[in-house]
Amino acid sequence: VCVCQSDAVFLFQRGSDELFSSVSNGPYIMSTTANGNDSKKFKGDIRGPGAPSRVIHIRKLPNDITEAEVISLGLPFGDVSNLLMLKAKNQAFLEMNSEEAAQNMVGYYSTVMPIIRHHPVYVQFSNHKELKTDNSPNQERAQAALRALSTSHVDPTVAAPSTVLRVVVENLVYPVTLDALCQIFSKFGTVLRIIVFTKNSQFQALLQYPDGASAQAAKLSLDGQNIYNGCCTLRISFSKLTSLNVKYNNEKSRDFTRPDLPTGDSQPTMEHPAMATAFSLTVPALPGALASLSLPGATRLGFPSISAGHCVLLVSNLNPEVSPQQSVYGDVMRVKILFNKKENALVQMSDSTQAQLAMSHLNGQRLHGKPLRITLSKHTNVQLPREGHEDQGLTKDYSNSPLHRFKKPGSKNYSNIFPPSATLHLSNIPPSVVEDDLKMLFSSSGAMVKAFKFFQKDHKMALIQMGSVEEAIESLIEFHNHDLGENHHLRVSFSKSSI
Repeated sequence: VCVCQSDAVFLFQRGSDELFSSVSNGPYIMSTTANGNDSKKFKGDIRGPGAPSRVIHIRKLPNDITEAEVISLGLPFGDVSNLLMLKAKNQAFLEMNSEEAAQNMVGYYSTVMPIIRHHPVYVQFSNHKELKTDNSPNQERAQAALRALSTSHVDPTVAAPSTVLRVVVENLVYPVTLDALCQIFSKFGTVLRIIVFTKNSQFQALLQYPDGASAQAAKLSLDGQNIYNGCCTLRISFSKLTSLNVKYNNEKSRDFTRPDLPTGDSQPTMEHPAMATAFSLTVPALPGALASLSLPGATRLGFPSISAGHCVLLVSNLNPEVSPQQSVYGDVMRVKILFNKKENALVQMSDSTQAQLAMSHLNGQRLHGKPLRITLSKHTNVQLPREGHEDQGLTKDYSNSPLHRFKKPGSKNYSNIFPPSATLHLSNIPPSVVEDDLKMLFSSSGAMVKAFKFFQKDHKMALIQMGSVEEAIESLIEFHNHDLGENHHLRVSFSKSSI
């Protein structure tokens, strides 16, 4: 996603969209610290959005809101350290474990409004820097919910049983698709592979993360949640499988690390014998999207709907100086920086598979110190400004960019797509360029080069290991297509290998 309005490079290819105001005024507490008795101190709507704080003010909650539902709003962004429920006022205060987590939460929900049982919920910073709660029955319930749901009680040194989750969707009133599950579960980490099937008359899925921590966080936050109001309940457990082997990319199975796989006319197969029974059953061909949020039973979890033809992404939490253009996960066609929120952009990929690939690999990755937030946009394309109507250069058309990697159908670049890693694969290196030249180039931006190795049989290619994944992402953005002389432009991508 590499994007700078000046440098114009974005890893993806390498507007008043679904923006909702998160700054509408709300009540405030007179004291500097919120506490369990503060409901009597609330005054009128006289406060604006506060400066960044660990404490988040949540308004317009449904009357029957539960503590678990409020906590679940914050869990995708970090541990929740405290909770103050003001049910009589349909409000709550959520304290995150860090200011950064709170900023990510407010930033995300300013672009994708959370919906809880038909109710749009408003999220903004509180004026308070911390919460102090009392021992009232209401607060005891809140603390019990925190202990049950917060990831802070999970010992990070204890490995999760598996990186593969088994998901059963109970009470399937509305259709649930593979893409819908990817969108929901990608909030907790990169989804590498997923398979959906029907077994014992139940719609099920197997879903693989790259690490156990992501699987554990997803299970903790989503188990027992309803995708829609009162139905489509997620029941999640760790699978006995250690890995998924997907052979086809279609509506029943997907390997996001292998976009070159065929669609296949038969059902997806896996080599693990435990899967033979599951796939001897008929896998339902479900419609291509979650029901619209305006339908009865609109999504309870607040995740945007997904359409099979969607190729426009909403990217938020960008550095304001940055703007998408060039990517290792697909070809970026158009980019629009939103006029009133320069840290948000609409990015149109060449097709929906590339959009899903970019979202799956890049959502949550850090760029210039800020974690990217990527969701599917409700728009089906990015409109160019009408002739004679300038938009200050905020909309760019890259459909004819020479940097596109996937122009040719079946391009071999599809087989070289891997999740972001600290090790980069370099190619198209001319004979005159030696190891020290490349190490000096990659360290010139201030990044640390930890290791370097030419391919033994082909010095046109090499591996270079950076100090961190974030440094590798920024280096890819800066040095892909760098002119090395002798009519050689450096090609940079993420590597599955390490040095």
